[in-house]
Amino acid sequence: MTYRFTARVAGGDEAFDDDYRDAGVAEFEDGSGFLLIFMSAIEEADEQDTSLGMDTHCLVTADQGTAYGCVREITLRDGTLRVVLDPAALENLGVDDPVIEAVLQAPEADVNRMRDVLRRICAYGREDARPTLVDL
Repeated sequence: MTYRFTARVAGGDEAFDDDYRDAGVAEFEDGSGFLLIFMSAIEEADEQDTSLGMDTHCLVTADQGTAYGCVREITLRDGTLRVVLDPAALENLGVDDPVIEAVLQAPEADVNRMRDVLRRICAYGREDARPTLVDL
């Protein structure tokens, strides 16, 4: 089954001073409701990150559900962001469905910024944990 929500907010940021990237969508302007925040470091992972399994992207959901390397596929087509998750990560993320779709109602410039940063996040870290990107 698919969990579907309307994302009124989209964005992306690269904080080079803090060495991280994040991109995401949220249901409401104040960040409440359902959300998906994709994150990665900017610099290559060090030995500690690798030993902890944190040498890949991270996904955060509402209520701070968090998992590393859990996104299998991302599609952005016809105004909808579709994310396919590793079923093993569902409990950590606090979601029931491995497929989440965000119908994007955010400004086009914000969606484009989210897309640009999300591409770099998905290219970070171990190759075996990188999601497949479709029309992103």
